[in-house]
Amino acid sequence: MSYSIKELFYTLQGEGAQAGRPAVFCRFSGCNLWSGLERDRSTARCRFCDTDFVGMDGPGGGRYPDAPTLAAAVAALWPADSGGKPLVVCTGGEPLLQLDGPLIEALHAQGFAVAVESNGTQPAPAGLDWLCVSPKAGAPLVTVRGDELKLVYPQDGLDPAGFLNLDFRHFILQPKDDGERAANLRLTVAYCLDHPRWRLGLQMHKAIGLP
Repeated sequence: MSYSIKELFYTLQGEGAQAGRPAVFCRFSGCNLWSGLERDRSTARCRFCDTDFVGMDGPGGGRYPDAPTLAAAVAALWPADSGGKPLVVCTGGEPLLQLDGPLIEALHAQGFAVAVESNGTQPAPAGLDWLCVSPKAGAPLVTVRGDELKLVYPQDGLDPAGFLNLDFRHFILQPKDDGERAANLRLTVAYCLDHPRWRLGLQMHKAIGLP
């Protein structure tokens, strides 16, 4: 199958349990919880999204005809002879609308560990090396196990306590980045202090000016 990619870029992972790790980001175009258009935000399942995943016009974006071609484009962004295990973070939008077994295999063949950032509404294919799920209020949660559950907080109708029985290694609470950012940070810090299984997650890349 072909793959619609918004952008490809090399940076540091800015959030979650792997924050600070160099990675190639492969941002897939499209999402099932919001069209990405501002006119639709008020009726979206995810109204606080801060990412442009519409179209294929970003750096390295385009329609890739097959898995080996896309995997080669990802590999071309990793510094040659740099050491360390190459990491690709498949994100979106919702990457699991497109990411499949052949692409995971092609990325592995290029030497990459494959990480995914998903909203959890789609089943995860086999072979992933890291799975981060970020549930959204009102959306069905299909993926209930993985490496990291990253919950944007607060969300109306979504209680963090309801996720602690799921099979994840890391539970991260990330303040919602909207017009109430300062208040959300205070609420998130207080919740983590009162419920120590949760770890505070901050968007480091925004603080230091990385994409």
